Amino acid sequence: MAMITLRQLRYFDALARHLHFGRAAEAVAVSQPALSMQIRELEAILGVALVERRPAGVRLTAEGQEIARRARRILAETRDLLDYGQHASQVMSGTLRLGIIPSIAPYLLPRILPALIRSHPEAELQLRETLTQALVGELLQGELDVILAALPVAGAEFETRPLFQDRFLLAVQSRPDLDERQRVDPRTVNGSSLLLLEEGHCLRDQALNYCEGLQPTARSGFGATSLSTVMQMVAAGYGVTLLPELCASVEVRDERVALLRFQEPQPQRTVGLVWRRSSPRKRDFEALGACILEALEPSGQPLLPPVVGEDPRAGQRPDA
Repeated sequence: MAMITLRQLRYFDALARHLHFGRAAEAVAVSQPALSMQIRELEAILGVALVERRPAGVRLTAEGQEIARRARRILAETRDLLDYGQHASQVMSGTLRLGIIPSIAPYLLPRILPALIRSHPEAELQLRETLTQALVGELLQGELDVILAALPVAGAEFETRPLFQDRFLLAVQSRPDLDERQRVDPRTVNGSSLLLLEEGHCLRDQALNYCEGLQPTARSGFGATSLSTVMQMVAAGYGVTLLPELCASVEVRDERVALLRFQEPQPQRTVGLVWRRSSPRKRDFEALGACILEALEPSGQPLLPPVVGEDPRAGQRPDA
């Protein structure tokens, strides 16, 4: 009886993602005829048609969609098996592929990289910065080992480790009569003046959730790709925005911008690590989390309690 090979699953996974033989072949670095032959052999072994071949590309059949889902899981678990063999003897050795969202990466990486290099010089960190949805997909496919993002990230396939709370501030244009000690009620934020990142950024969704009084028709049509652009608009008097406290020291260097705290309970996001539940590298991810907490201790960032079995000092607040 013929057996399915990992090569066939890898080629079919590429075809399922690109829905084009040429692009799929390029992604796995083989010729198009070689990839096509492997897909036909896989169809023959399984006894079902996986794709509908069309002039403009391909379309997965219903059976093909199910096989693609199972193939992704098998390939991810195979990578996890390799990881186990390669990293079982030493914590944080070799390559660690970390995905991180844009509203965290430029503000946290300069703090944690020196601590990581100092604590684990044998680790080789590969970074990928993009939006949460893309990172989650790449994590599921085994293209990333762990991601650092705003929680929660839904899915029974994932295990998470909350690390710290990142409070939100209201960034407004500064003016002489502004009392920066005042506390803001989120419900009083004018929806038409709220400047947001474009669709797909989790900060956009969080801002809309916290400012409960916003109506869809009243929200600003402005959508930026970076917080730096948003802050320039605030400085120029075009509106206000919710700014994570983690970003404040980098993004607020303009005297035209003032920061106000919200009333209790202050809106905040939970930042943490997410990995596949099947991954054997949990010790590596906990060590990475400990490095992040160590780097944040002097900053006054509200840290979350350590998990059972972790060094108690890793989760202490600076004033503890």
